[in-house]
Amino acid sequence: MRGLETLKTRLRLYWSLTKSLQTGLLLATGLAGYMTARCPVLHWSTLLALAVSLYLAVAGSTIINMVIDRDIDAVMNRTHHRPLADGRVSPGEALRLGAVLSILGVAMAAAMAPLYGLIVFLGWAFDVVVYSLWLKRRSPWSIVWGGIAGAMPILAGRSYGMGYVDGVGLLLALAVLFWIPTHILTFAMRYYDDYRTGKIPTFPSVYGFHATRFVIALSSILAALAIIGAGVFIGVQWGFLRVLGVMSGGLLLLAGASVLRPNETVNFGLFKYASVYMLSAMVLLSL
Repeated sequence: MRGLETLKTRLRLYWSLTKSLQTGLLLATGLAGYMTARCPVLHWSTLLALAVSLYLAVAGSTIINMVIDRDIDAVMNRTHHRPLADGRVSPGEALRLGAVLSILGVAMAAAMAPLYGLIVFLGWAFDVVVYSLWLKRRSPWSIVWGGIAGAMPILAGRSYGMGYVDGVGLLLALAVLFWIPTHILTFAMRYYDDYRTGKIPTFPSVYGFHATRFVIALSSILAALAIIGAGVFIGVQWGFLRVLGVMSGGLLLLAGASVLRPNETVNFGLFKYASVYMLSAMVLLSL
């Protein structure tokens, strides 16, 4: 019985290392990308394989990122309780887990289709090597490369469904790429002191809050235009497209309010709404 409880405890710790909400959102974009190309889905086994391969690759890269950032997490108030930061999971143990999940995910994707496997691998490489290892501690512009990594699941899903990379897939990837600053930069402003303590250069710390809010507003506009444009080219029905337009309007209003009437409530509201917006947009595009 004690052994079973210990196993459950370890699994809960491993689960927290995957950042389940973030991983789940990226997985949702990948599945939506596939369903924009193949809907209705005729073979649910294919969709399941897509979900498993994407989840393994994204979760694996996330765990490796947690290993890389464990010293930062240990000094930041928001993250010091994470399993790697407080020592409940050793770096070696987490690295082995992240590596196994990553290899399984990329290998499974490559076995399903070489192009799909290549895009999944590029997403992993941009996230772990370019973003986390190379740029995160050096430049606030690291979020662009992290954004490219975040855009890869939806491009991978669309490309797997189509058999090639098309303009709609690139437009969907751009939508996610432009959405990510809205998500990340509002977070960077909310936890400004934490990031300074961790010595991570962010847009607020390097360029100031006003410039950061302008970037958020601009990226929100571009994300909304890209998503609506993708919906038009996919052939989304007018009713769904109208809902997407209303949701995009809400995103733009909050982004505009963050520039014209900046305060903590608006900033955090934009952060929350951006996640709901992206998930809802993926559902609408899939339908």
